[in-house]
Amino acid sequence: FISMAKEVLCHNVLGEEFLVPASKLQFRPSVYGLLIQNGKILLSPQWDGYDFPGGGLKIEEDLEEALRREFWEETGLKVDVGKIIKASTSFYAPRPRSGEESVYWNCVLLHFLVTQTGGELSTANFDEAEKSYLGLATWLDLNKLEGLKFYNHLGSAGSLEIIKQAASQL
Repeated sequence: FISMAKEVLCHNVLGEEFLVPASKLQFRPSVYGLLIQNGKILLSPQWDGYDFPGGGLKIEEDLEEALRREFWEETGLKVDVGKIIKASTSFYAPRPRSGEESVYWNCVLLHFLVTQTGGELSTANFDEAEKSYLGLATWLDLNKLEGLKFYNHLGSAGSLEIIKQAASQL
C-alpha cells in the first residue's frame, strides 16, 4: 500500500484559492432552494452580497427534510421541495468561528426548485454564526439581478444561470 499526499484547490467566501491536503477535507452534502414567485426570487443577503437559502445536511436528515429545515431557518418560510435544478461539487473553506480551527469541505451541492406553503419572512431562526452575516431574506426582481454579488461556489455568473434555468422550468 502506497499513500500519496494529494492536495486540492479550495476557495473561501472571498473567492481566494489555496491548496489544502485532501486528508483535511470533511464531506458535506448541502441543499439550496430557489423560490420564484411573481417574477421575483427570494435570496438571502450575506455580507454585501447574496446566496440561495440552504445549507448542510445533518447526519440524520434526508435531502428534502434538510432543505425544508434550512429554508425555514434562513427565511422563516415553509416550503415543499420540487425538482432538482443543478448538482455540483466544490472544495470550500468556510470562515472559522472565533477560536475554532479552519475547516475544509468537499461539498456536494444540490439546488432545488421550492414552493412556499406557509410562514413569514423572519430572522428569528438564525443560529449565532448566521446572525453575524445573514440578513432578512429579500425578494428581488428576476429582471434586475445583473451585477449582484453572490457568495457561493457558483459565483455571480453561475448563480444567474441557475436562476434562469429555474425560472424557465416554472
